Amino acid sequence: MYAVIKTGGKQYRVQAGDLLVVEKLDGEPGAKVAFDEVLMIGEGADVTVGAPLVEGATVSATLVETRKGDKIKVFKKIRRQGYRRTQGHRQFNTVLRVTGIAGAGKESSWDGAVDLTPLSVLKARAQNLARSQEAAEIRSSERAARIAARQTRA
Repeated sequence: MYAVIKTGGKQYRVQAGDLLVVEKLDGEPGAKVAFDEVLMIGEGADVTVGAPLVEGATVSATLVETRKGDKIKVFKKIRRQGYRRTQGHRQFNTVLRVTGIAGAGKESSWDGAVDLTPLSVLKARAQNLARSQEAAEIRSSERAARIAARQTRA
């Protein structure tokens, strides 16, 4: 079962269990979010289209994290005038895990557990940076213990 919701001026097609990146929403990680602006609900060939919204339909989600998106460059130029300006911008995004869809006499839910691990930690794990950082901390503590042992002997 899927639904089309509207948030942040954009429309998204979602299913229960989907990970969704939308414009910034207020809330802490783990907070429950409900979307009432459901434009369409469908399951196979059975589709309910709202006019403009489906009555009583809601999509529930759990907020995973709020983070900055990819950096974009804004470059302005007026030719033959020597005018060039460069500026960067990073938009705030909210990551959601869709946990349920209800409306039009149908209901669909996701039974999995929501993992609140931020993307930065996942990327560090993927590059084995977390393991190498832990190993470096262990080595430095061992080194400090050896130095302390030498000082006590002398």
